[in-house]
Amino acid sequence: MQTLRRESRSPQPNGSLHPVTGFDSMRLLLVEDSLKLADWLGKALQQHGYAVDRVHDGAVADSLLTTEQYDGVVLDLSLPTMDGLTVLQRLRERGCASPVVILTARGELEDRVRGLNLGADDYLAKPFELSELEARLQAVIRRTHGASGSRLSLGQLAYDSAGRIFTLGGARLVLRPKEHSVLEALLLRAGKAVSKAQLHESLFSLDATTGQEVVEIYIHRLRKQLQGSGVAIITLRGLGYVLEAV
Repeated sequence: MQTLRRESRSPQPNGSLHPVTGFDSMRLLLVEDSLKLADWLGKALQQHGYAVDRVHDGAVADSLLTTEQYDGVVLDLSLPTMDGLTVLQRLRERGCASPVVILTARGELEDRVRGLNLGADDYLAKPFELSELEARLQAVIRRTHGASGSRLSLGQLAYDSAGRIFTLGGARLVLRPKEHSVLEALLLRAGKAVSKAQLHESLFSLDATTGQEVVEIYIHRLRKQLQGSGVAIITLRGLGYVLEAV
């Protein structure tokens, strides 16, 4: 049986095109039958700040999608055991709205149309540029969270996902990578509770030994940054944290 591989976050290497400050709180499922491509793509997305679970089999992907929550899915169509279109169809039949970008060498119009009709959010044919895949992922994730543009705001807090910058009252907000991840996750779900477990899961790999209490440290630091701004992180006992304009 295939072993799940989860890419945990790591510091961005010097000279990289993008700092780890974009949609870096996002958890992705990468379903790709080519081990070489999956390994390269998983590591590349990791360097861009995503938390990535990699699988190479359709049935394994289908099983994961019934038990795990993902902010986005990159799905190849040609998969062993269960093809990508069936995985997609079953995902939508379960009522899951996680955005899906189909990634395949099959570029025929019929495949694209069928995938989109089954509920895919976008389609990208191989070969492709990583920057285009990342841009498409960001776009479909924003749409899922009800934001059509690249700018999100709550009171004096604003986030430009294209420039990967937080500002508070017009001044750039300097954050450490994981603080940035937590704040982005809260802003994308502003007004809604996000549990400590969800925040921890989006920050660390499945086999990480770091406990959930580390989330409290990042929340504490963010509260200090936001103090007096009219934007606050509220604790809802038993539910988690919610970002609100107060």
